Amino acid sequence: MFRAPSWLERLRSLPRRAWLALGLVGLTLCSVALVSWPSAKPGTPDAAWSAPESRRSPPPAIPVDGTSCAANVGAMADFTPVAAVDLPTRANWRNRTPQYAFDRTGAVAGGFDRVGYCLELNGPAGPQWVWTAMTAFTTDVHRLGPPTRAGQIVRQRVNDLEVASNVEGLTSGTGLAGYLEMWPNNYGTGSSGQISGAYADRYDADDDVSPALGYGSFQVHLVGATRPSTTPPATVLAINGFTAANAPLSIGIGSAPAGHPDWTFAGNAASYTQRRLTVYARPSVLTVQRHPADRQLYPRDANNGATVFVSGTVTDARVSAVQLKVTSGADGWEYSAPAAVGKDFSFRHRINAALREYRFELRVLGDGVDRRVGLWEGVVAGDVYVVQGQSNAVAAMHRGSSAAEESPYIRSYGSSTADRTLATTSRGWNYGVGDAGRQPGSVGQWGIRMAHRIMDTYQVPVAVLNGAENGRSIGFFQRVATRPDDLGTNYGRLRQRLVGAGVLRHVRGVFWYQGESDNDDAAAHVAGFTALLRNWRAEIGDSGTRYYVFQVRTSPCGVSTTGRLREAQRRMADTLGVTLLSTNGLSGHQGCHYAWEQGYRELGDRVFAVVARDLYGGPGEGVAPPNPRSASYSPAGRTEIVIQLRDDDPLTVEPGVAADFRIEGSKVTVVGVAYRDGGQLVLTLSGPADGASGVSYLSHAGAGPWIVNAVGTGLLTFQALPIGPDRPTGP
Repeated sequence: MFRAPSWLERLRSLPRRAWLALGLVGLTLCSVALVSWPSAKPGTPDAAWSAPESRRSPPPAIPVDGTSCAANVGAMADFTPVAAVDLPTRANWRNRTPQYAFDRTGAVAGGFDRVGYCLELNGPAGPQWVWTAMTAFTTDVHRLGPPTRAGQIVRQRVNDLEVASNVEGLTSGTGLAGYLEMWPNNYGTGSSGQISGAYADRYDADDDVSPALGYGSFQVHLVGATRPSTTPPATVLAINGFTAANAPLSIGIGSAPAGHPDWTFAGNAASYTQRRLTVYARPSVLTVQRHPADRQLYPRDANNGATVFVSGTVTDARVSAVQLKVTSGADGWEYSAPAAVGKDFSFRHRINAALREYRFELRVLGDGVDRRVGLWEGVVAGDVYVVQGQSNAVAAMHRGSSAAEESPYIRSYGSSTADRTLATTSRGWNYGVGDAGRQPGSVGQWGIRMAHRIMDTYQVPVAVLNGAENGRSIGFFQRVATRPDDLGTNYGRLRQRLVGAGVLRHVRGVFWYQGESDNDDAAAHVAGFTALLRNWRAEIGDSGTRYYVFQVRTSPCGVSTTGRLREAQRRMADTLGVTLLSTNGLSGHQGCHYAWEQGYRELGDRVFAVVARDLYGGPGEGVAPPNPRSASYSPAGRTEIVIQLRDDDPLTVEPGVAADFRIEGSKVTVVGVAYRDGGQLVLTLSGPADGASGVSYLSHAGAGPWIVNAVGTGLLTFQALPIGPDRPTGP
């Protein structure tokens, strides 16, 4: 985990810019200190941003000298300077408001649609400046400066990035793709996988924010417009270390030539004689109440698509028309409506559930105004699934990567993090990733394999929301009746994500993989899952949603000699009406978790086969996990037991599987196993099974041998199956 460095030298006093004011004729030139924003009390967020108008000073004139943003960027004319700060060499702004030079938040009180930053430095390389502007990432003007308080976290892509700079090597232009990393927190090098080319062993774009405050990041990056992309990320501007107690600021324009690309730990603020950050916003001319989100997946309806709405109200008298342009590949649609101040507008567009993305661009026309005011890209329609449980539902990388399964058409929403603050701030659509756990977009390795198979086979985008958490028993996942949305509970965090994504009542399948941490306590597990399932059916749905339960491999982890909990899970298909999934037959088992090959990859294939059968009209033969119905002695006597399976799918019996069977209440052993047409397993015993009370199959940890069906799914574990003619195992 990234921790802020500690230095012994005292915190230097924060510098303040003096501005010269010319006095009356005959008076000498005097220095007048510009009124700075008042400091906020700890715990009082953004006090400076709400200072009374009478206490605000007008913004100083921006020098036009060829070394500034204003002298080189004509597009800045549409923007209002909202605030500026002369960056100190050391800040210590944790839970404090920076000493801003001016406050013009009132100028954009009616809203804003674009945000801009100008960073101007003067140091060893001479004067440097960079201007960058982007689609507004917040509606709160008080959240545009460096974040200094808990919960002020921005970690997202931004559209239509504009960059201009005099720093050599930094890409300039408009219509670029960007990524923001703005928080007061500590952070680590780990990557969520959202940005192509980001590294997991250095500080760059797509770092891993930590819950604790203590260092601080204010970064804008250029990233590839598509994913995957061959364009590596590049830093546009970076201001780091501003919430550290005793660390020098780390500042830079463009990617750092040495060390970490985003200037983390550079500690170079003192090498600059000028360090000014100015914040800009472009006043909006309308408000948009309803619109898609970037990368949003709309659940497809019975007509194989979804309707997307864009609506709002005009607020500027210059606007005479509002236009919506929708494009998808070579196809385009355009809608227009007359406009006037206070008049509402509304558009709707139908999108198809197919492997195609839609781009929505909202524009205004009028007297002296012709501009884009909204842009939402990567919108799709498709199917939604939920993964829940403990670490084998998290299914992060243990050995081998699933990166090849990633696709622009596999999505997720929010983050499965257990931290309340991080969960609150992770409210956006992401690309699905399989290797990383507990990050925005994490869906798990078998989850992304399943999603990719659905997408590829049926040509439909897929969203997976994974709410799993490592090492948790059944009680951890329960709903609190009086506060179902409580972010302090796992149920509340997942529920809020489903509601925020707009998919709560549109989930096609829910997958439950949990039980290792219940330590073979079958009664507690069944009671807990029964309550959880009842709440899911009430909130997510019943008739249109399928519920799948994995029979765990071991309980507890690594222990395969216990079978009560697994037997209880096997019976859930009969008692609770869920669909059972097997984890036997996977030789990539590592005691508790699985490798990618012969593990999570194959598990994803088997899940896909069942889902394809249930929800997409796929083939059913050889898909269901082999599941016993009854056991009886053969006519040959008590030296042979016939297990009748529920399906007659042909099975492969690998040599050595006899060791996994037990004859309960008898000392005899199983010495041979064979498959017989009609869905029968024939067990040959070492002798007469006098006194036997039942037969068990406990499987084993690790690799084979196995009894598997055509898709490789292993025989379900069962315990104490009664032996007798026509004695069924279920109710």
